[in-house]
Amino acid sequence: METFPDEHLNQTHPSSHRKSGFDPRTGIYHSLINLKGKHKIPTRTNLNTATFVLSQFSKPDISESRVALIDSITNHQVTYAQLKRSIHSLAAGLYHGLGVRKGDVVFLLSPNSTLYPTICLAILLIGGVFTTANPVNTEQELAKQVLDSGAKLAIVAPEEMYKLLSTGVPILVTTRGNELSVEELIACCESMVLPENHIKQSDTAAVLYSSGTTGTSKGVILTHGNLISMMTILKWAVEITSAKDDTFLCFIPMFHIYGLAFFGLGLLCAGTKTVLMKRFDFQGMLKAIQTYKVNNIPAVPPVILSLVKYNGGGYDLSSLRSVGIGAAPLSKHLAHAFRAKFPWVDLKPGYGLTESCGAASFFVTGEEAKSLSAASGALLPSFCAKVVDPATNIALGPYSEGELWLKGPAVMKGYLGNEAATSATIDSDGWLKTGDLCYFNEDGYLFVVDRIKELIKYNGYQVAPAELEALLLNHPQILDAAVIPLKDEEAGEVPMAYIVRATGSDLSEDQVMRFIAGQVAPYKKIKKVAFINEIPKSVAGKILRKDLVAQSKQSIKSKL
Repeated sequence: METFPDEHLNQTHPSSHRKSGFDPRTGIYHSLINLKGKHKIPTRTNLNTATFVLSQFSKPDISESRVALIDSITNHQVTYAQLKRSIHSLAAGLYHGLGVRKGDVVFLLSPNSTLYPTICLAILLIGGVFTTANPVNTEQELAKQVLDSGAKLAIVAPEEMYKLLSTGVPILVTTRGNELSVEELIACCESMVLPENHIKQSDTAAVLYSSGTTGTSKGVILTHGNLISMMTILKWAVEITSAKDDTFLCFIPMFHIYGLAFFGLGLLCAGTKTVLMKRFDFQGMLKAIQTYKVNNIPAVPPVILSLVKYNGGGYDLSSLRSVGIGAAPLSKHLAHAFRAKFPWVDLKPGYGLTESCGAASFFVTGEEAKSLSAASGALLPSFCAKVVDPATNIALGPYSEGELWLKGPAVMKGYLGNEAATSATIDSDGWLKTGDLCYFNEDGYLFVVDRIKELIKYNGYQVAPAELEALLLNHPQILDAAVIPLKDEEAGEVPMAYIVRATGSDLSEDQVMRFIAGQVAPYKKIKKVAFINEIPKSVAGKILRKDLVAQSKQSIKSKL
C-alpha cells in the first residue's frame, strides 16, 4: 500500500505506541483525553438536547445581561436571558398553536440569523425533529428533501417561501409580514406552559443531509444523545482554548453540521458571544472582524485561501487570535502560507463529518498545529478509531494508511430510510466507516490523505488529488484548482486538473503540467488541464469532483 509522503516515515518506530493511544492487541486508537467532572458527558436516559443546552444558561458566569448573539448587519443583540425566553415561547407556540408533537419533522430553510438557534432548540424542546436545507437549493431539490424527511411543517425565511409552495407542507415564516411568523409566536406565547414530554437521548433529534460530494445526498439521523455528547465535547474544547470574553464570528451556514454544532448549539453551552453573518462575504467578514474585535473564526479552506491571497485594504485584523479549519482538508502548503502572512494567529485544523456530529479530532494548541501542519489534530474525548486496510479489513498501526473508522457516542444512528447504506457504513460493532484515507503518527495525531473514492488509480498506483491540488495552489498564477480522474485506456485513470487562472494570466496547459512534473513521481503527473472560471464547491468548501467529472465526460462527448 502506498504511503503518504511525510518526513517521519523514514524513522523506525516500535510496535507499541503508548503516546499515540494505539493498542496493538485490538488495533484501536483511543483518545488520550478523558472528560471528567463538569465536562463529563451526561448519561441520564431522559434528557434532550434543548434541556441540556438551556441548563448551561443558569451557570453563575452567564449573567442575565450577557450577550449571546449579534447580527453583523443590524447590530441587533440577543442576551442569554432573552434567548432562553424565546426558546420556551416558540416551543409553546409550535406545540399549542401549530400542533407540533414528539417525532414530528420540521423543515428549516433559512440563512443564518439570530433566530436560527432559537428555532432549532424550540423544536427539540418539544421532542420534534428538525431537518435543515441550503437556501440556494432549487425547488425540486427542496421538494425531494421535504418528501424524504416526512416534514409536517416548514419554517422558512420569507424570501424562500415560494420554493416550498408546491410541496403542500404548512409554512411558518421566520420574520413578521403577511403570514404567521416565528417572531409573532415568540411574542404571544411567553405565558404558555409546555406539558411534560418524555424525550430520551436515544430519540431522533435531527436529520441532516450529507453534502453528496461523491454521490447522492443521504439523510443522517442524529439522536439527542449524539448532539449532547458533541455539545459537551465542544464546550470543553472552547473553555480550554478560549478566553471567557472572546468573540466568535459565524459565517459558516448553520444548516450545515459544522455551523449547527458549533454556533447553533455548542458555543451557547460555553456562554460565548457570537457575531452572525447572514451569509459569507469576504469583505463583510473583514469588516466584522474589525468592528467587533473578533478573536476566533471557525472557517473552511476557501476562506484561508482568500486570506492568503488578500492584498490588504485597511482592515484591522489584529484582534484575531485563532482560526479553526474543518469540513475539508487544508493542505500543508496553504497552512504555511497563512502562518507566514498572519504569524500572530493560531491556525488549527480539525476533522469531522456529518455522521460524527461534525467533529472527531482537533488541536488544543496552535503550537501543536504549527509543528504538524499536515495533521488534523488528535482524537476528541469519547472517540476511538481504527485505520483499516480496505482490501483486508486488517487494523493498522501508526504511519500505515488505511480507511479511518470511528466509534463513539456522537456517531450517527444511521441513514434515514436507507438500510443498505447504513449497513454499508456502520458495521455490527458500531464502527463508522468514514471513506477517508488516513493514518496516525506515533503521537496520536491524525493525517487525512484524501477520500478513498476520489483516489485516482493509475496503473495500480494510488494518486491523491488533494496532494496535487496543494502543489498547484503554490503557483502564483493559479487562484484555485481541482484534480479529478480521467479515464484512460492504458493506465485506467490519469490525473486531470481544472484551473482558475489569476486575473490577467495567460498560463497554458503545458506550463501547468511542467510545473507539477518537476515536483512529483512520474505516475502522479497531470496529463490534461482545463481552465475554468470557478471550482464548484459545497457550502463547506469541499470540491464537488463529481460535477467536474460529469463536465469532463460531457466535454469529451461533444468532441466525438
